[in-house]
Amino acid sequence: MIILAFAILGALVGGFTARSRGGKGLDIAQYAAGYAMAFAVIGLFLTVFLSRG
Repeated sequence: MIILAFAILGALVGGFTARSRGGKGLDIAQYAAGYAMAFAVIGLFLTVFLSRG
């Protein structure tokens, strides 16, 4: 569940970042996907860390 929440948060952050930099639709989608993947990896590590503790 943490991974999904982080992925959605990353997509929102990426989308807003691209929009603030003046990106078009595909730019916003690419930033959203990239940030979502990066945040999902962070969420994955967080999930593993919390489940092992």
